[in-house]
Amino acid sequence: MAENRFSGLDQALKNMKDLPVKIRRSAGRKAVGKGAAILRRRAKENALRIDDKDTGRRIADNVGQRYRSKESRRTGDVIISVGVLTKRGRIPRGNPDEGPKGNTPHWHLKELGTSKVRAEPFIRPAGEGSVDEVLNAVAAELDKQVTNEVKKLGV
Repeated sequence: MAENRFSGLDQALKNMKDLPVKIRRSAGRKAVGKGAAILRRRAKENALRIDDKDTGRRIADNVGQRYRSKESRRTGDVIISVGVLTKRGRIPRGNPDEGPKGNTPHWHLKELGTSKVRAEPFIRPAGEGSVDEVLNAVAAELDKQVTNEVKKLGV
């Protein structure tokens, strides 16, 4: 496993201890959101390469990020997931092409492959190839948010 080096986090964590929990959570959510945005952008770029040009819908249009409030409340951690957003429920018969921003329930078949089709991963490489960039962005944003909150409180 590669060693990840990033700076700015030590001072931010030290300053965070002086802040109320509500402000800590807000600063953390903004910082993790910045990192998730980098992953989302990379996953969209990768998905554009594998999307079928003959159909109206694209997997890249449905790549997004979500704040996981239930898990965050349960664990106390800031959790933001990046993935392909699809409609819930049954896939309509014939899987009709709904055009731009249409549902793409087949995305996991492209990502993981099947016994008959080779995998064309686009989300995993986005995460694996940008670990340092994401961690640096999170550290920088966290330091910025915490510094601003400390200044506001006059601590």
